[in-house]
Amino acid sequence: MEDREETLKLLKKEIIKVSYHTQEGHIPSAFSILDILYVLYHDVMKINPTNPNEEDRDRLIVSKGHASIGIYAVMASAGFFPLDELSSFGQYGSRLGGHPDFHKIPGIEVSTGSLGHGLPIAVGMAMALKFKGSKNKVFVIIGDGELNEGTNWEAIMAAKEQELSNLVCILDYNHSSDRAVDFGAVEKKISDFGWNVRLADGHNHEQLQPVLTLSSDNRSPVMVAAQTIKGYGCKSIENNPAWHHRSPNEQEMQQLLEELDNGN
Repeated sequence: MEDREETLKLLKKEIIKVSYHTQEGHIPSAFSILDILYVLYHDVMKINPTNPNEEDRDRLIVSKGHASIGIYAVMASAGFFPLDELSSFGQYGSRLGGHPDFHKIPGIEVSTGSLGHGLPIAVGMAMALKFKGSKNKVFVIIGDGELNEGTNWEAIMAAKEQELSNLVCILDYNHSSDRAVDFGAVEKKISDFGWNVRLADGHNHEQLQPVLTLSSDNRSPVMVAAQTIKGYGCKSIENNPAWHHRSPNEQEMQQLLEELDNGN
């Protein structure tokens, strides 16, 4: 576990440095889901980095596509492309854009970033796999702010109606939407729609792995409500709305890197 923590710290440092040099990227959003992504790619999903489009694979849709720099960092750690390619993020001609493009990056299932569409697409994918008799799963990560979109609730209803036990939705519950809409006990609302709801600390790998791999009961889709912290690991930007889409200057970059090293 210590090696894993060091790897994640390294990935976070790369994200900070790249964001500084390119003046692009959503650092807090990336840090919010970095642990979830790492567990999915390294511990949970059936996917082959050397042949990411083979039919016998699990699917992952990261609906909050603005966290793309975090997606790229974890994909690089899993062997989809070299980590040093991350330095091209957001630059002209790079395939690593501000939102992921499935036309350019093998392993990206859907181009995302327009919020509210990831879960409906995942429902369609899960239905198709079910009709084919496939044993593969569809994972989708959504942000709590996306639950303001009606398309998500329509998808939530349809997923239960279609008994999509092969669908796992991970809610990145960092409470970024609380200032606008406080959902309260969101896990109860999802459960009332007939989903199998599980709770986890979204930064604790030992909690995440079992809730993401445990088979569903009663032919219900699964919702993992993962409690997360936006900007996790750097206290000066944690849950700070001013940092939602902001890149550090040189002094701020050094401060963030020191916070990662010092754990404060």
